[in-house]
Amino acid sequence: MPGNLSFDALKSGVADGTIDTVLACFVDMQGRLMGKRFHAVNFVETSFRQTHCCNYLLATDLEMATPGGYASTSWETGYGDYVMAPDLGTIRTMPWLDGTAMVMCDVLDHHTHAPVPHDPRAMLKKQIARLGALGFEAQMATELEFFLFEKSFEEIRKGGFTDLTPISGYNEDYHILQTTKEEHVMRPVRNHLFAAGLPIENSKGEAEAGQEELNIRYAPALECADHHTIAKHAIKEIAWAQGHAASFLPKWHADRVGSSSHVHQSLWQDGAPVFFDPDADLGMSDLMRHYMAGLIAFAPDYTFFLAPYVNSYKRFAKGTFAPTKTVWSVDNRTAGFRLCGDGTKGVRVECRMGGSDLNPYLAQAAMLAAGIKGIEDQMELAPPTSGDVYADAKAADIPQTLRTATEKLRNSAFLRDVMGDDVIDHYTRCAEWEQEEFDRVVTDWEIARGFERA
Repeated sequence: MPGNLSFDALKSGVADGTIDTVLACFVDMQGRLMGKRFHAVNFVETSFRQTHCCNYLLATDLEMATPGGYASTSWETGYGDYVMAPDLGTIRTMPWLDGTAMVMCDVLDHHTHAPVPHDPRAMLKKQIARLGALGFEAQMATELEFFLFEKSFEEIRKGGFTDLTPISGYNEDYHILQTTKEEHVMRPVRNHLFAAGLPIENSKGEAEAGQEELNIRYAPALECADHHTIAKHAIKEIAWAQGHAASFLPKWHADRVGSSSHVHQSLWQDGAPVFFDPDADLGMSDLMRHYMAGLIAFAPDYTFFLAPYVNSYKRFAKGTFAPTKTVWSVDNRTAGFRLCGDGTKGVRVECRMGGSDLNPYLAQAAMLAAGIKGIEDQMELAPPTSGDVYADAKAADIPQTLRTATEKLRNSAFLRDVMGDDVIDHYTRCAEWEQEEFDRVVTDWEIARGFERA
């Protein structure tokens, strides 16, 4: 379900005192929840219609700095307002916070009340509408991988982020004993999110010390992105409440594997999966083959939406289960795209390129756009790659740096056509700024390397 409270149920909860706070939230470029905490009485009486926020909130970086170079917002234009319009179908409780409910908001232009084109939620809605015009609905699921650390955010920050000790001392992939020790965090994560209306499947230990994975059942694309965002936020808050830090940084240590966010996707029509053809090889319909051909062909163009920071690219390393090539394979975790459930109604494609730092709305929007292009042009899918894809010299590389991905984004005629020049220019500036900020930093590594020997 999109939310677990109707507006009438919210009003009842406010009237009987069980709900006293409503979080009105939208999603920024980084995939974080931004917004306001409303007194619940005020929200149900008036603010359920709309509220406002500063327009720089869709043009900031991770530090909440306001870089120049954006057409949509600047010192010259005075940093005006956007309208936050609550989507009343997304109201849900937040059981890990006392007396609190939340609602997702769409971001609208203050004057026209039209959707802001570079709002991540609006970008995904646009591609969903394009897909709907073809008669299809996208079902998606994202895997959330992250690390739990012994200390809290505050302790780690005060220590200069130098004493990072994972919550477990050894690889805990599917490990029940070790994950039992982490149930004081993960059990509340599962139960609170389920109570909030998210269709939680399971949690498990991942392939490194202190690494966790949360899996949420597939859902229509917009709901999937909402679920991902809410879950990621909740994991941080619940871990913090237990004295621990949960980090979605893709690569926190050179010698540790990274964290991903694999995206599973399929198309449906009239309640049935249209990727499945029982008479076709591997159960893959022609429609699925066209969709996947688009996904793969345009993967370099949209890599930025799967890997938005300098650190994101440190994850793409051989022998780590993170992909390095934009090819597909049958149930092979070394490829960028993995065919899952072959020969069954559950046949789907898993994109393995995305890191744990992706914004699910941007990632899903870009992949839907690529898949739609594949369908519209009836693109032909190349045969699957087999064996160790890491060693396949003929396979095309995933862009290996943010610089490369930025240039692919900037010069993508395909993305400019389906998303608009204004949107692509906006996110290109976002990518440029991230690189500029990194380039001016003097790192501990280069000081130690060159202090005496240079």
